[in-house]
Amino acid sequence: MTRKMMMIAAVMAVFGTPLMAIAQSEPVQAQASIDGQVTKVDESAQKITIKHGPIKKFEMDEGMTMVFRAQDPAMLKAVKAGDKVKFEAERVNGQFTVTKIEKAK
Repeated sequence: MTRKMMMIAAVMAVFGTPLMAIAQSEPVQAQASIDGQVTKVDESAQKITIKHGPIKKFEMDEGMTMVFRAQDPAMLKAVKAGDKVKFEAERVNGQFTVTKIEKAK
């Protein structure tokens, strides 16, 4: 066995088991819903402005206020400025889009 192969075997012996456990673990769940507060609803433009917390799937580690497109314009009738909400968002054709929204309890 060459020196390089021995080093690889030693590294695998030390780190192999923990790495295998990590590789076989369940995948991290995607962030299902985001907490936020509606600051503006613009039905004519099919957009909603929401002050929200971090959105990990968009690599947003801090909260901010953003304008989202509404996937279904009818969902904008269910909320108004000041409402606390839980929502889901996706990137659709490069635009941040609310795909589901409901008033928070």
